[in-house]
Amino acid sequence: MTQGSKQGGGESIRWDPQDQPMVPDHPLLPYIEGDGIGPDIWAVTQAVLDAAIDQAYQGKRAIVWKEVLVGKKAQKAYGKEHALPQETLDTILGNGIAIKGPLTTPVGGGFRSLNVALRQVLDLYACVRPVRYISGVPAPVTHPERVDVVIFRENTEDVYSGVEWPAGSSEAKEIIELVNRRVKEAQGRPIALESAVGIKPMSRHNTQRLVSMAIEYAIAHRKESVTLVHKGNIMKYTEGAFRDWGYQVAAASFPDATLTETELYEHFDGVRPPDRVVIKDRIADAMFQQLLLRPEEYDILATPNLNGDYLSDAAAAQVGGLGMAPGANIGKRCALFEATHGTAPKYAGLDKVNPGSLILSGVEMLRFMGWHEPADLIRSAMEKTIGQKTVTYDLARQMEGAKKVSCSGFGKHIIQNLSAP
Repeated sequence: MTQGSKQGGGESIRWDPQDQPMVPDHPLLPYIEGDGIGPDIWAVTQAVLDAAIDQAYQGKRAIVWKEVLVGKKAQKAYGKEHALPQETLDTILGNGIAIKGPLTTPVGGGFRSLNVALRQVLDLYACVRPVRYISGVPAPVTHPERVDVVIFRENTEDVYSGVEWPAGSSEAKEIIELVNRRVKEAQGRPIALESAVGIKPMSRHNTQRLVSMAIEYAIAHRKESVTLVHKGNIMKYTEGAFRDWGYQVAAASFPDATLTETELYEHFDGVRPPDRVVIKDRIADAMFQQLLLRPEEYDILATPNLNGDYLSDAAAAQVGGLGMAPGANIGKRCALFEATHGTAPKYAGLDKVNPGSLILSGVEMLRFMGWHEPADLIRSAMEKTIGQKTVTYDLARQMEGAKKVSCSGFGKHIIQNLSAP
């Protein structure tokens, strides 16, 4: 399907020369319902998104939804070996923006993880996780309102494309023997022959395109800093290279818009020029402490895959947990927004769980589309609903005097509050 063509009453999204989406008034958007609690939270999310768009644009704009199949539903429709059908991939790529519920990788699908497979096959190289407190949500820290950070996690390499061999296997021994020959030449400490072995790749290209996206976001949203998070003090040629490549792309591609932390203090006495983004770096373990003690000093974090995995969940915990954390996977002319939690199969079909993560992912999708008015309406209505202590069980059990409602009930109260003064 060509960009801008119509299908089922909706029009596909086109992209400008800067790879920004040009969204028609009635875009065709694919959605993946998801497994487990996916159908519960998707039904609520769709209703909230549609109501907010109608409220904001009075019928002049609307999303035309198109379901695409992945996982168990795809296997049922296409056969056991088709957990990720090509038709689904083509539809997502042809439209450029999609949203999904949580997925379980079914037996026989041929993938370690369908979530990872989608990111890699579609080359969605940045996992983008905005973490911001919603007033009234129970949180384990004293000042969750100080947390307002966006984490850009590299999505295609590091442990996501790592290769490993079990301890005692002939393959592991072969690799260890090769490594030990090199270690001996360098007079280093050899690896025990019975060890398990894993290799994690990191490349200049993939690092620099991730950091570039993080810097572009910081510039567009007038953020003060981008922090490169790494373990380069120990892993100098992978994590350390991530740091170095990040600084290099900032200097080469954004020389007039960025400066290093060292330059900030040497040339500007620590006072940031308003037209510059400060590029700094922190060791990964220290960054966890910084997020707890001084989160207001950090706007954007750019990380390798594993560091970003840890940090995004830890940051979400500070503002109330994954149930209220949005997420997106973004590449060139393609973005897939998603709930950040799992499928919770024991709650499937019970109309019980918190749909907040997927609703807020929908909010981020609307912002990505340039539809800020309904996005603002939803966030405001969600804050009002939580302020009224009308919440799902996970939040109700942490709130005194809360009114516990179902998944769909929570959505209905958000919709009612869309037009509330």
